[in-house]
Amino acid sequence: MAIVESVTYENIDFSKEMLARGEYESCTFVNCNFSNADLSHFIFIDSTFKDCNLSLVKLTNTIFRDIVFQGCKMIGLQFTDTNAFGLVVSFDNCILTNASFYKSKIKNTAFINSKINEVDFTDADLSGANFSQCDLLNAIFDNTNLEKADFRTSINYQIDPERNKIKKSRHNNSELGGLLTKYGIVID
Repeated sequence: MAIVESVTYENIDFSKEMLARGEYESCTFVNCNFSNADLSHFIFIDSTFKDCNLSLVKLTNTIFRDIVFQGCKMIGLQFTDTNAFGLVVSFDNCILTNASFYKSKIKNTAFINSKINEVDFTDADLSGANFSQCDLLNAIFDNTNLEKADFRTSINYQIDPERNKIKKSRHNNSELGGLLTKYGIVID
């Protein structure tokens, strides 16, 4: 397995020219296309993906440690398939839709200014997560640990307080209806 350190990859279509399987540490991927690529068993440490298309990438046993995704398109990713040991990621200005974090332990994860539609967070540990300026339309929170999570600037979320841990989570008054949806209450 190749070990690659401190390399920047720009404008490469990895959906056609496959990235060599290996360990990538302190690397930067800028405007690269990974759509439908198989990144199974790859290791990424302390690296950044900027303006990349990672839609429908296969992530079986992929390791992501201290990874930043900025401005990336990430449709249909199954983070549940990644190597759960040390999964540490952050998302800034990303389109993260139809993804799954089922049973993922991603405490204190930053989701910033991102579209997080139809993402499954069932049984995930998101305690301390920051959902700043996010659109959470149809995101699934079921038996999710959201203690101390910050939703104050996010919109379109629906969280059942009886089915999730929400102690000390933070919310904006205008979005409190997302905590009461199941009761059919009309809030004007």
